[in-house]
Formats: sequence, C-alpha cells, structure tokens
Amino acid sequence: MNTELTERYLRAAITGLPASTQEDLRTELTALIMDATEARIDQGEEPSQAERAVLTQLGDPAILAAEYADRPLHLIGPGYYLTWRRLLRLLLWIVPACAVAGVAIGQVLVGSELGTVIGESIAVGIGAVVHVCFWVTVVFMVLERTGADTGTAWDLDQLPELDSPTTSRVDAIASVALVVIGTVAVLWDQLRGILRIDGEALSLLSPGLWPGWIAALLALMLLEAVLAVAVALRRRWSPALATMNTALAVLFMSWALTLIGRDQLVNPEFVDLALRSNGVDETALSVIAVILVLSIIGTSAWDIADGWRKTARDRRR
Repeated sequence: MNTELTERYLRAAITGLPASTQEDLRTELTALIMDATEARIDQGEEPSQAERAVLTQLGDPAILAAEYADRPLHLIGPGYYLTWRRLLRLLLWIVPACAVAGVAIGQVLVGSELGTVIGESIAVGIGAVVHVCFWVTVVFMVLERTGADTGTAWDLDQLPELDSPTTSRVDAIASVALVVIGTVAVLWDQLRGILRIDGEALSLLSPGLWPGWIAALLALMLLEAVLAVAVALRRRWSPALATMNTALAVLFMSWALTLIGRDQLVNPEFVDLALRSNGVDETALSVIAVILVLSIIGTSAWDIADGWRKTARDRRR
C-alpha cells in the first residue's frame, strides 16, 4: 500500500505528462517501488528506510518522467549541436562586424564625435553578438523538439585529406615575398614618392613618419617574415608561435590606430590633391577613415584567431 512519501513521488513524476499516459506511469512506478521495497524489507531493512532508499535510487521524478515520455532535457542535442555550432561561428564572424561598421559609418555621417562613434559601435556590436547567439539557439531548440531535418547529413566526402597541413613552404615563401614587396613599397614611398600628381612626386604615407615610425613598421614586417619561416621550418603551429603572431598583430594595430587617431598616417598633401581637389568632402573622408580603422581591426583580429585555430588543429594532430 502506498505511503505518503511514495504518493508524493508518484505525483511529482506524472505531473506535466499527458493525461493518457499518467495512469500507465503511475501503475508501472507503483509496482516497481513496491517490489523493490519488499525486497529490501525481506533482507532485514526497516520499511521506512527501505522505502526512502528505493525512492532515492530512482532519482529525480522529473528526470524519470522525461525519460518515460521520451522528452529531451537538453537545449540542443548531439544531432543538431555541430550544425548549430558551425552556423553560430559563421554568423558571429559576419553579423557583428557588419553591424559595427554600419553604425560607425552612420554616426560619422550624422557628425557624431569620436567617443560617440566608438561607444555606439561597441554597444551595437555586443548587442549583435547577444542576438545572434540567442536567436540561433532558439531556432535549433525548436528544430530539436520538432524533429525537423536541417539538411546537413554527413557523408564520406566531408572527411579531411590526410595531407592537409595548416602551413607549408609555399605559405612561408608567399609571406616573405609579400614582406619584401611591402618593404620596397614603403621605402620607395618615403624616399621617392609612390605617386605622381601633375608631375609632382607625392608620398602616400606622411613624410613625418620617417625615420622612427617607418623603422617600427619595417621591424614588424621583418618579424612577420621571421614568423612565417619559423612556422615552415617547424612544420606546425605552437602556442609560442601563436602568441608571437598575436603580439605582432596587436603591435601593428596599435601602430596604425595611433597614427590614424593623431591624423598622422596619411600625407595631408595627398589628401588635398588626390581627394579634396576632386570633390571628396569631409564627411566622405570621415567615412573612409572609419572603414580603414574597421579594416585594420578586422584584419588583425582575423590574423590572431587564425593563428590560434591552426595551433589547436596542429595539437590535435
């Protein structure tokens, strides 16, 4: 005969189940509890202790009911998790960046101050991250509970190739070649002028950057080449190399953003002759500056993330 404790357990277990299944679960659980309790009593346990031990062993009644009703207790199960993660990663790379860029350009167009532009952009970027995470998760939660097909079935063609290293000598050669070309271009720009307007040599970068700021830039470029060669010789990425890559990206971003903030990166004469004289107004120049800043930040962030992604992949190998 059911005691008060057993009755409380049974009611907790069937609460929330469809009425058509409540009696079936009650009958099954009652028989299970009674049989297990009697078995313990036959072994010499007190009836109340035996009952408590059986109910404790059965566990949380809500979990028991969910298992009986085949109702998931997870937000996103293994059948949808990988697809959810891939889509979420892709959207987090795209949506917040587009939102930040759009708000920054919009704030510039309405003549907002730099602090307002930065503050509004950061706020919108954080909001975009939260919304992407929330709504993608909600969609997959609904898919999980309705059993819908995501159309992303796995097949053998998705297996990675055996010879797909994260780096190669070709990457190192390309990186060194780009550094050499970049070094020549920077020196040519400063010493000879990379542009000619109306027969006059004109540098793109501000002449005031020579020699200190230019030397710092060339040093960063040289270290990038050294890093590429080190990765190629080691034939894999490591946490130390990823840390060096992160430091170089942060230093370059600091170099560029500091000069942009001081309005010292681009040659003022180039801006006057190539842009203002051709009808580009101050608003358009501000938009160009915002796009340049966002490009520098985005490129540096991608470089950092890519280095750590390759490091994680090589460690798994």
